[in-house]
Amino acid sequence: MFPYPSGTLHLGHLRVYTIADVLARFKHMQGYKVLHPIGWDAFGLPAENAAIERGVHPEKWTLQNIEVMKGQMKEMGGRWDWDAEIRTCDPAFYKHTQRIFLMLHEHGLAYQAESLVNYDPVDKTVLANEQVDVNGCSWRSGAKVEKVMLKQWFLKIKAFQAPLLKDLDALTRDGRWPEKVLAMQRNWIGKSEGAQLWFDIFSTGSEQRFEPVDVFTTRADTLFGVQYIALSLRHPIVQQLAIEDESLRTFMERARDLPPDTKEGFLLRNIVARNPVAHVRGTTGPSIPVYVAPYVLDDYGSGAVMGVPGHDTRDHAFWRKNAGDEPIRLVVSAKQGDLPMPLVPRSGADVPIVERGFVTADIEGFGDMTSKQAADEVIQAIIDTGKPALPTANWRLRDWLISRQRYWGTPIPIIHCNSCGAVPVPEKDLPVELPKLPDSFFQGRKGNPLAEDEIWKKTSCPKCGSAAERETDTMDTFMDSSWYFFRFLDPKNENALVDPSKANSGMPVDLYVGGVEHAILHLLYARFISKLLATTPTWPKGYLTNGEPFTRLITQGMVHGETFTNPENGRFLHPDEVDLTNPSRPVIKATGVTPNVSYEKMSKSKYNGVDPGATIAKYGADATRAHMLFQAPVGDVLEWDEKKITGVQRWLHRVIRLSAASWIPDDAVEKFVIPAQIDAKLLNILQELSTSTDAKSASRESLLSVVKADEAKLWTQAQQTIASVVESYSQTYSLNTIVSDLMMLTNSIWDTPHASSITPYLKWYSTAHLIRMLAPIAPSVAEEAWHLLTTCTGQEPSVLTVFATGFPEADLAIVPLLTSTRRCVVQVDGKRKFEVDIQKIPDRVLSQDRQAVAKFVLVELAQTEDGREWLDRESGKIWKASATQDSHPYYEAVPEGWNVIVVKGGALCNLVGPRKPKAT
Repeated sequence: MFPYPSGTLHLGHLRVYTIADVLARFKHMQGYKVLHPIGWDAFGLPAENAAIERGVHPEKWTLQNIEVMKGQMKEMGGRWDWDAEIRTCDPAFYKHTQRIFLMLHEHGLAYQAESLVNYDPVDKTVLANEQVDVNGCSWRSGAKVEKVMLKQWFLKIKAFQAPLLKDLDALTRDGRWPEKVLAMQRNWIGKSEGAQLWFDIFSTGSEQRFEPVDVFTTRADTLFGVQYIALSLRHPIVQQLAIEDESLRTFMERARDLPPDTKEGFLLRNIVARNPVAHVRGTTGPSIPVYVAPYVLDDYGSGAVMGVPGHDTRDHAFWRKNAGDEPIRLVVSAKQGDLPMPLVPRSGADVPIVERGFVTADIEGFGDMTSKQAADEVIQAIIDTGKPALPTANWRLRDWLISRQRYWGTPIPIIHCNSCGAVPVPEKDLPVELPKLPDSFFQGRKGNPLAEDEIWKKTSCPKCGSAAERETDTMDTFMDSSWYFFRFLDPKNENALVDPSKANSGMPVDLYVGGVEHAILHLLYARFISKLLATTPTWPKGYLTNGEPFTRLITQGMVHGETFTNPENGRFLHPDEVDLTNPSRPVIKATGVTPNVSYEKMSKSKYNGVDPGATIAKYGADATRAHMLFQAPVGDVLEWDEKKITGVQRWLHRVIRLSAASWIPDDAVEKFVIPAQIDAKLLNILQELSTSTDAKSASRESLLSVVKADEAKLWTQAQQTIASVVESYSQTYSLNTIVSDLMMLTNSIWDTPHASSITPYLKWYSTAHLIRMLAPIAPSVAEEAWHLLTTCTGQEPSVLTVFATGFPEADLAIVPLLTSTRRCVVQVDGKRKFEVDIQKIPDRVLSQDRQAVAKFVLVELAQTEDGREWLDRESGKIWKASATQDSHPYYEAVPEGWNVIVVKGGALCNLVGPRKPKAT
């Protein structure tokens, strides 16, 4: 995911770009053509606000930040395709963002509508629902969000809601996307299967008439327990009654400042509702109170909900807040045949039953039915009375509000004409560029600069030529990031978003790495726009992946910093206030007290931020990268502990020393020839090193017979490490285990003693594999190590860079031939008792009969501790349980009458006791 140019990199940036760089380098070494691009999400409110604070143009502030961050990214040892670099604030880029808007408009997927919107009074702009926190505050400024009516531009993402939900199933396969991200997407799209029902509304004090109120419910089985109806603040009935009801108007005014989850309500005293099941004989009474409730959303269904306090937690809380001690009826029970008592306050059991179960026995016609059956039967019963009831689905997803009343964003390419209405800007006139405003224009300014720039705003209508005005709203910056990954494939194309052939060959993105904070908005919008483009000539083969833009998604965890607090008052301490002479025992300098130490999200207020540039300058980029990967699995929170980086440093220094090949004996250096085939298999290596004239025709066993035990152990570990590392790089992405695997291999190479003339070569090959596996993580160290290893005898290297050597491939077929032992599972009468390693059965024994094989295995088992526990003549469990102490005539390790069955070359040994006579 491309970065926002905030000014400097933080450790979160360093982590995500290290992960991406490591995986890109690995794929490159495997021989893939890799595009690892970078760009800048350069528009947005933060840049404009920062520019206003500083009295400079947002573009100037943004470009300065980009240059600083580019310098830092180059220092971290990453390798990007800078030729594909893009900036969303560049007219050459946002020209195509405007093209996408016009494409949406042409397909009827972009429209303007009056809407009650979230308005940030500090930033003076509209916010999407997703940009308002649970307390009703702006995610940017923190200001209390206001609700105002404005004419806004929307994109019909709801037109794609079904495929956006359904196609998540394909992303679950093989763990392509994290389950938590898929769950968040499903929840946000929010499909609910249920029914649409209509409640009649009656006036109790006048002849006034009202249209029935329709509600959506997923629990038609609880219709018998409806005790109120709740309407949104802007429901037509509420608006109608507010004209003459001053107290209602006062409540509606006060409700603007209430939190979104408030349980406050206003009882509409002159109207009541009638439950549709009242028409079904013998169910419920006709009169239900109607409330105005701020928690009811205007855009959820019709802005009305039915309240069932006995079976919904929120409804229960609302009822207790507004109806006090009124009893609450239970109509669904966990057990069939139940007649539960009503819920009353302070009884110790005033808790709603929210799970589905059985309709209570006292409800005529439906009692004792399961919730599912009752829901279906109730809907049909209502229909049978002639009243409407409609099985349907409801969706939480709302159309995407993209209007922003700011300067620093992509202008919406629409011209407003008094005669022609909203007219799209002709494609030949794109891009609609932002006006070039002086720095002074932004000094202390609030509101929308474009709306105040009369010169830029005034234009003529493309249709009729009369005077007109440009749209002064700019687009939500999520619009820029909804398609930028296409642009990386063709960043210089002036005539199209991307060449269709490049889209076909380059999309979808194979691997997408970024923070879980983008699990809903960015990823949902990117999926929406990609699905749109897959229906157009822009991405002709997009249908092959259902228009999904990202094949595999990795969401890295956050980076937390070490935090010190004063135990007396909880105040956060600056590191300068703490004596860290002994890092494991910090002390507050002023008091000598030990501070509380924790790891928390990095922030200026907690004094726990870490400058990645300073860390790289102190320890080097490679040590910083390796430490960051080693400290925690990719998806987990990383608790940044600088004290532990020295261990990684020592390991990398050891790799360098190992690569100097000091393990080649002095008298062998002159004869040592640097291998030309670094991926040679062991048998080929042994053939090359053999002095025998008939080595090429020698048997496998003959060649391997010269390999000593320590040499075999080293080669086995090297092959197993390659297999494990390749799996971690390409399937599990457990990059932390790669570092630990390579550390163990480093130690094994270092510790393997010189056993024969073959040892230096096997250590050279193993070191070459080690360096190549290390290269994606620590590229500079790997390059230095590669140079040392390939020139260790003074020869000129044949390959100058380790990245041109390819990635090692494991030769696992040789491993069983190098292993002298095998695992044997031992059973007694078919029941597993223990398993041990025994010597592999020689071919000469395997070629004999089954008894010879079983006898060999028994001898081996009897030499192990577990085997002696069962087979020892004096204390063995088999002998103690036997009726005789005479040995088997062939198998001396077991008593007479026992049988020994060995299968799979010694993988399983079953000791079968004599069959006991049946009782008469």
